Amino acid sequence: MNYELLFDALKDRRIRIAITGASGGFGRSLLAQCREIAAIDIVALCDINTDGTRELLRSLSYRQDNSRLCQTAEQAAAAQQAGDTVIISDYRLLDGLAFDMVVEATGKPEISVAIAVAALKRGVHVGMVSKETDSVAGPWLNQLAIRHNAVYTTVDGDQPSNLIGLVTWARVLGLDIIAAGKSSEYDYVYSQETGKLTYTGTEVEVPELAGLWHLDAADIATTLRRRSALLSMLPQSATPDYCEMNVVANSIGFVPACPTLNYPVCHIRELADVFIPAAEGGILTQTGVVDVFNCLRRDDEVSFGGGVFIIVRCKDAETWQMLAEKGHIVSKNGRYACLYLPYHIMGVESPHSLFSAVLHRRASGARDQQIHAVMAGYAERPLNKGETLTMGGHHHTIADVSARLLAKSDAAGVAPFYLLANKTLTADVAAGQLIPLEALELDDSILHQAWQEMS
Repeated sequence: MNYELLFDALKDRRIRIAITGASGGFGRSLLAQCREIAAIDIVALCDINTDGTRELLRSLSYRQDNSRLCQTAEQAAAAQQAGDTVIISDYRLLDGLAFDMVVEATGKPEISVAIAVAALKRGVHVGMVSKETDSVAGPWLNQLAIRHNAVYTTVDGDQPSNLIGLVTWARVLGLDIIAAGKSSEYDYVYSQETGKLTYTGTEVEVPELAGLWHLDAADIATTLRRRSALLSMLPQSATPDYCEMNVVANSIGFVPACPTLNYPVCHIRELADVFIPAAEGGILTQTGVVDVFNCLRRDDEVSFGGGVFIIVRCKDAETWQMLAEKGHIVSKNGRYACLYLPYHIMGVESPHSLFSAVLHRRASGARDQQIHAVMAGYAERPLNKGETLTMGGHHHTIADVSARLLAKSDAAGVAPFYLLANKTLTADVAAGQLIPLEALELDDSILHQAWQEMS
């Protein structure tokens, strides 16, 4: 694909964007890249941390006299008229500004969905980086966009959009996809010299891992269980993974491999032997699934980079034998192959989504979304009536509530995880129970409305 030809119209067009949640890591990576693209105008940056936003612009060498902090709609309109970048803390001030697309990256579902609705209703395209919102309201927002002749899309550079892209690329080629997934965010890095494994700065001594370095071809599942048990002192799942796989499932029509997702600890080279049907030695009880793995590697091996993968069926043995000889990952039985993208580079890649939406009026993610999976909350302890389920932390977790990803058919009456955020319980929830919608004190929020209309 020649991207210069695909986006040739950039030579004659300027694209006006707003970014919400601008001072976060995604906002920085996008602003850093937009600085290099003459066709992009940054109309507005919205974040409650306006000082952080201004410091970000300074650190990225944006002109300081070209931005203006605004607290009213009149100030914002005047700043845009003067050609300045508008910096605001109140997202509602965006409604009075003219731009082509908003990139929503607040990560706060109730605010995020309000920003998206306001934009779409006036025909402004929405790039949804806040996967928390997308997992609950994505299909609803997609339908809203269609009604208002706008584009609603995931954003290239983050795993959901990258995986949707890889799946649809394969489908157009006629490849038969067995499973689609990603690596969890951080690698498990092992030193064979010291017998120590490092995970996000934590170092543990596990010399026994050397004896489990290779899969037992006769019993792959047992090797994977033993690896997992050996590393049980470390986290082996993460709430954002469930959210991202929820977005992907809804976009490509797949279902979760299992409610907890499998999270095998495995090497990249093992993926085509692991994510295949159990009847053929793998771990899958069904095909057409989304799943996640934990990347295990030596300290001198390359990372998977939080990337994405698909497992495809090898329908011509000679072709895939030739590809295996060229270094591609083919299962030991020769019937499956793994194709993967070993990166997700956040906002650095996101301009492609802006160009697709504004120039072609096409989503770079899914063209249509339906509810195929539901990310649910699982009570890790008894939760009492009157408790508030507070969401917080870098990964937007809820204390004492872990995530599960259910097929839609198994999720009747269950509350989506991010509808739980900061809600008060109206009933006790037993440990080990999925939190039902009827146990929440719900208002008439847009997020709740979206869920009611789509579920």
